[in-house]
Amino acid sequence: MTAMRKIYLIPNFVTTANMFCGFYSVIAAIQHDFSTSAWAIVAAAVFDMLDGRIARLARATSQFGVEYDSLSDLVSFGMAPAVLLYLWALESFGRLGWAAAFLFMACGALRLARFNISSAVQSKAYFQGLPIPTAAGIVSTFVIFCHALGWTEMRFSMLILAFVLATLMVSTIRFPSFKELNWRSRATFGYLLVGVLAMILIAAKPEITLFLLLSGYVVVSLAWNLWILLFRPGVKKEHLGQFSDHHSSV
Repeated sequence: MTAMRKIYLIPNFVTTANMFCGFYSVIAAIQHDFSTSAWAIVAAAVFDMLDGRIARLARATSQFGVEYDSLSDLVSFGMAPAVLLYLWALESFGRLGWAAAFLFMACGALRLARFNISSAVQSKAYFQGLPIPTAAGIVSTFVIFCHALGWTEMRFSMLILAFVLATLMVSTIRFPSFKELNWRSRATFGYLLVGVLAMILIAAKPEITLFLLLSGYVVVSLAWNLWILLFRPGVKKEHLGQFSDHHSSV
């Protein structure tokens, strides 16, 4: 029992580091240190990617860990980017500004709740709706992007971005998860080259590349959904039908 507790402590500690980064992001935003606030959210995303993988490698997955991870995600990817949004760009809009920031956080919470109840029956090949870490990543990297280029008057763009990201999170639009790629197949060698190129670009200019990669992922995903809708409507209906059948049996 003692050994098991030591193993379970590792992924939960990483999840706590995720939540700490989100909390620190809020503190930095309140102090108007917006660049640090944005980078703290990026750091939270790194810990968020690690905790689940560590838990699976250590065979330390649990329902407690799942719930704790969701609560941490709401802090780091719901509250933190909403506060950053409001204090960096939306405060001057008054009620509309804080309403937009709250909508982002509320839709993020709804996205997490929907994921928790549907992840067991939904296809692993895609996410239904934009994942909240990706939405938070776009907000934070856009702030970093603007600081790097010296752009200061981005209030209206951030207002639109808040509404767009909130809508995408609660939508039924499918976003590829890349979880079912056959990494042993030679057909995915191109993905390896793309990954290596992305790492080089991130290392060379992270304040520019991170936002371009995340926004590119969203744009390509939306174009992919549009292509399916126009040219392969049966594929989308088949996937949604399978999800509905599974969901009704739960």
